[in-house]
Amino acid sequence: MPDTITEILAKLQEQGIKVLIALIIMFVSFKLINRVSKIVQNRVAKKETLDKTLTRTIARAARIVVKVLVVLSLISYLGIDTSSFTALIASFGVAFGLAMNGAVSNIAGGLLLLVTRPYKLDDFVKVAGYEGFVEDINLNYTVLRTFDNKVIHIANGKASTESITNYSKKEIRRVDQVFNVSFDSDYDKARRVILDLAENHEKILKDPAPFARLTAHGDNGMVITSRVWVKIEDYWSVSYDMLEGVLRGFEENSIEIPYSQLDVHLK
Repeated sequence: MPDTITEILAKLQEQGIKVLIALIIMFVSFKLINRVSKIVQNRVAKKETLDKTLTRTIARAARIVVKVLVVLSLISYLGIDTSSFTALIASFGVAFGLAMNGAVSNIAGGLLLLVTRPYKLDDFVKVAGYEGFVEDINLNYTVLRTFDNKVIHIANGKASTESITNYSKKEIRRVDQVFNVSFDSDYDKARRVILDLAENHEKILKDPAPFARLTAHGDNGMVITSRVWVKIEDYWSVSYDMLEGVLRGFEENSIEIPYSQLDVHLK
């Protein structure tokens, strides 16, 4: 180790111009590698047949490998023996691996996620209790963007071992809603209000057919469950439309929505 440091210092004194040239080449090479990688990645992303998640990960790995090769080539260009560096890197790698056990677990989890593919970029998912759109999947972390534009980094070691819900995996999704109606109201009329709204909504699919039935006798009234199927991109707009439409429909048809109340009788 001391011999290696002495050798490096001697080379720096003897070959100052060479070192300067090597640094310039390294700087230009890194800039060129980053630029070419970005151009290739953008062109590949435009092709719908290729997976964005996999291409982005491969591009990053390739960029790191090429940069390492450039550095090793420049070290060789300066006339420094690379065999001692290889041994040094190997010993450092062992020590680093023992110290970074958690990071290694995250990398293993990242590789597992890339192989099993429970989600990909732009999917809306629930991972480790957090919901959001997948913005990035690297070897250490999965990055989610929430509805209110927060960015959440979830360690891949945790993401790969906990349950994952992917809301974007299928093309259609079911909107489930529950409506409470007073026992004094007309059940058939209330059910008809819900079904008419669902059947006339342009974004609600006709097959499977909309569903609305009495599912429970609650403490304060009848419980009517509604189930309709929509395209994945229409889920939230249909959910809000149904809530607002049923409320207006109940008001127009004098259907009472019950509320909790307590009767006290004094003797």
